[in-house]
Amino acid sequence: MTVEADTIRDEVRARYAEAALAVDTGAEGGCGSGSCCAAPGDALFGEALYDAEQRGELPETAALASLGCGNPTAVAGLRDGETVLDLGSGGGIDVLLSARRVGPAGVVYGLDMTDEMLALAQHNKAEAGLTNVHFLRGQIEAIPLPAGSVDVVISNCVINLSGEKARVLTEIARVLKPGGRIGISDVVAEDRLSAEDRAKRGGWVGCIAGALSVSEYVAGLEAAGLTDVDVAFTHEVADGMHGAIVKATKPEPTGRELPLAGAVAGAGKSGCC
Repeated sequence: MTVEADTIRDEVRARYAEAALAVDTGAEGGCGSGSCCAAPGDALFGEALYDAEQRGELPETAALASLGCGNPTAVAGLRDGETVLDLGSGGGIDVLLSARRVGPAGVVYGLDMTDEMLALAQHNKAEAGLTNVHFLRGQIEAIPLPAGSVDVVISNCVINLSGEKARVLTEIARVLKPGGRIGISDVVAEDRLSAEDRAKRGGWVGCIAGALSVSEYVAGLEAAGLTDVDVAFTHEVADGMHGAIVKATKPEPTGRELPLAGAVAGAGKSGCC
């Protein structure tokens, strides 16, 4: 972990703790200035990106605590019985919606590093009466789940907040089962914008300065071992910066195990693969 990444993480944690407490106490401006949300009634971020029917399925505080830039549950194609992981689950809106999609045979994990958000999410879980939901405390750069344990990874405007995105993408690939997939909402920059250009358009905690470009996202996911990568813009949030849906899959194994001779020849090597 770099000093810069640690500083960014502390700033993000403080901002989202403030947002969670504002929602919990009914204070004005639950988003908090500088977080991934906009002014009340603005459709760029937050609960306005979910339709009324979806919001009606949830506790009010789950919708109010939504600070995302999209609706990943609408594009992830969730199926009955699947295991889902939501990175940066916040107040739990996408976890709770996913839990209804996968049904009692499925399970949904929400991962967040902010104690105040986790407390709010647990409250929302109890109010929703869902039993196939588990909230975990941790960082998206070190997901506390075993390798190959998740069918679908979703996230809503959180990966752009990490100062160590390569680690996040590698962790996503690690926890996905072969054939698993991602359906992520994030702020993504047009390729024409440099890192300096992005910084001029907004702060890191505001989901702008830390955004990857399209080509950076594609290259990062492919480097992590994912395929069929697709980045599709949905709406502009600043000049050259867009809410986007990011999809990719973890490929299935393509061949059989090495023959015995090959396995013996490699027996003295360290490492898993």
